[in-house]
Amino acid sequence: MIIFVTGLVLLFVYFFLIRAYYTWWKQVPRFDTGRINAFTATEKISVIIPARNEEAVVEQCIRSLLKQTYPGSLLEIIVVDDHSTDRTADIVKRYSAEGIRLISLSEEPGAEGTIAFKKKAIETAIRAATGSLMVTSDADCTFHEDWIKTIAAFHGYSKAAFIVSPVKIKPGNTLLSVFQGIDFAVLQGITAASVHQRFHNMCNGANLAYEKAAFNEVGGFEQIDHIASGDDMLLMQKISKRFPDATAYLNAPEAIVETLPASTWKAFINQRIRWASKTGQYKDKRIVFVLLLVYMLNLSLFILLAGSIIYPRQLLYFAIAVMIKTGIEWNFVRAVLVYFDLRFLLKWFPLFQPLHIIYTVLAGFLGSVGGYEWKGRKMKI
Repeated sequence: MIIFVTGLVLLFVYFFLIRAYYTWWKQVPRFDTGRINAFTATEKISVIIPARNEEAVVEQCIRSLLKQTYPGSLLEIIVVDDHSTDRTADIVKRYSAEGIRLISLSEEPGAEGTIAFKKKAIETAIRAATGSLMVTSDADCTFHEDWIKTIAAFHGYSKAAFIVSPVKIKPGNTLLSVFQGIDFAVLQGITAASVHQRFHNMCNGANLAYEKAAFNEVGGFEQIDHIASGDDMLLMQKISKRFPDATAYLNAPEAIVETLPASTWKAFINQRIRWASKTGQYKDKRIVFVLLLVYMLNLSLFILLAGSIIYPRQLLYFAIAVMIKTGIEWNFVRAVLVYFDLRFLLKWFPLFQPLHIIYTVLAGFLGSVGGYEWKGRKMKI
């Protein structure tokens, strides 16, 4: 009963948090298509794609980039091969005549001595880049043909030093991909709401843009290069501290980047452990509060579920708490899924609640005391 009452208290606080996110989400302004169409390109932009063992997807990514409507004379595309053991580099080399530049991280000094390989890849590309605006994504992503044009137009309009843009997981026919589609869309909704309101820092490295001058001004990844992950949020933390009024969220359909879901449950859990592993490095107390609240709420519900094995009555308490939680989240989740054209997934949302609770507790715990595997590398936390 004590755990149930604790859960209810946490749900009460959680209600106001989700209500705030939902309110802020509805307030995020849409970047007008007219501004994009009327935009005249003048800025040199460098697109950076770190890639490790991506032979199955990197060609699709490159082809999508080559279809961009942004003037080719002002667009630079750099793929950084991070010690791939497959055909990734060979595939990228095929497109050298079309302007795709390949950098091999294995040939860079100091690359073997780091654990933050993705940061090293991005940092290496930025040093070699000739653009003034860096745009980063991943090798398993595809893009709207006006993606770069939209980012450039928004940069010119907003003058933001750091731009966060939306990412969408393309769900397949498996339960895992559907679960990820819902879960990731909700995270993206929170990202949009929090960045627009400047409540806390949040972003995803699959769709970021930042000024090269701002990156250099904060020393790039210095002081966070001992952490394997965090090329996105920890960098945002540094830039937003130095330029507190120069972060912005780009809300435009043309700016949405599509990425693939993790292919196995093991890969998914490892991904989320990797994300959770950088939590201890957050200096923004507001996001720490949010993460702690969400974790403690899910932990209380997990204890109710696990305890029902011994005390069956707790299963009833668990069911009541989950129904309340679902009701609190429903409008926000529906709005976000509609935005990403994923409304057909809404019917699965209540059914996935127990799974979401279990994975949140597991990933949060292992993200602070365990380790994970990423791109064939075993990382310690």
